[in-house]
Amino acid sequence: MARAEDTPQVEDKQSELDAGAGAGADAGKRVYKRVYKARAIGSSFDSSLGGDICSPNLRFKRGWEIDERDATDEVFFRNRRDILQKFSGGIGACVGLSALGLLTSACSEAKESSLDKAQQKWADLYPAQRNDTYKVSRELTEEKDALTYNNFYEFGSHKTISRAAQKMVLEPWTIAIDGLVEKPRKVDFDDLLKAMPLERRVLRHRCVEAWAMTVPWSGFPLKALVEYARPLKSARYISFETQMDEKNMPGLRQNYYPWPYREGVSIEEGTNELAFIATAAYGKPIAKQNGAPLRLLLPWKYGFKSIKSLVRISFVKKRPNTFWEVVAPKEYGFWANVNPKVPHARWSQAQERLLGKSGKVPTRIFNGYGEFVASLYSGMAEKERLYT
Repeated sequence: MARAEDTPQVEDKQSELDAGAGAGADAGKRVYKRVYKARAIGSSFDSSLGGDICSPNLRFKRGWEIDERDATDEVFFRNRRDILQKFSGGIGACVGLSALGLLTSACSEAKESSLDKAQQKWADLYPAQRNDTYKVSRELTEEKDALTYNNFYEFGSHKTISRAAQKMVLEPWTIAIDGLVEKPRKVDFDDLLKAMPLERRVLRHRCVEAWAMTVPWSGFPLKALVEYARPLKSARYISFETQMDEKNMPGLRQNYYPWPYREGVSIEEGTNELAFIATAAYGKPIAKQNGAPLRLLLPWKYGFKSIKSLVRISFVKKRPNTFWEVVAPKEYGFWANVNPKVPHARWSQAQERLLGKSGKVPTRIFNGYGEFVASLYSGMAEKERLYT
């Protein structure tokens, strides 16, 4: 886990942060060469939270795979909830089903949900009152699709990390707020929740891999957190870091990546009304695979900017080197605003696939949120890579 001293000196901490911001260039080149060397010998890319990893085109049976003959019969799968109710529900039902030889995926669901008991004390907070400023014309993505198609590289380089993510420990959870602030500190997640104005927003999410979803989130404006942190006037950027738990996050064993996962925004972006910290989705505390207990949401940017499971928020003067920007600087930049007319280095961004739906729909500039954010980038296009 990223650590900060209980009472760090601003000057010392800022030196550390700025040094970290500038230290990624050489490492990025090494990683980039390694990744593309793998491509040269016949590899395919399985993209992550907005990024990519090489994996050989050889087919090996993974630890979680089973033979078709061992799969749950479709009848029991489709009626698993009814079966559970007849056996008094919950994990206890699994005992009865097991005795009958009918241990279905419903039991796995019950067991996995039981691992989230640490979140139950937050459940009464949701759903929060809706903020209707941000309207969408699309249907909501089915919850099951949002919960089972996930990018979270700390748990693996594939999309089916939801079960592995259940091992993440949510209590205690503290967030370090440091750098150029009046008083660096660590705050418990419970205390932070109490201090923030909760609201619900339905927002679109556009992954750089050209798929998209629409989700009802609850949480609070990032601007409220910035005000809570009380940054100094010299702070120009906000740097975010994800949890690092080597015991429960197997993806961290990919040690050629520049862990921890780091993202950043300008102060102007961070105080824009659209920037959001999500703590819940679909009316309940946010699932672990979706970034529990709190994650960033920047719906006008590609999804890899919306960093998950935050443990450190730093206010800095120098622009931080972000995770995918270090790994593949020719493909991923700092700003990463959605633009259908600017293709990725290896595919078009003109259209997107909606999770759970067939076909594709046109992508919109700034993912349809231009009225809220376009002015942030006025006059910058000639100097900055705004859309990759």
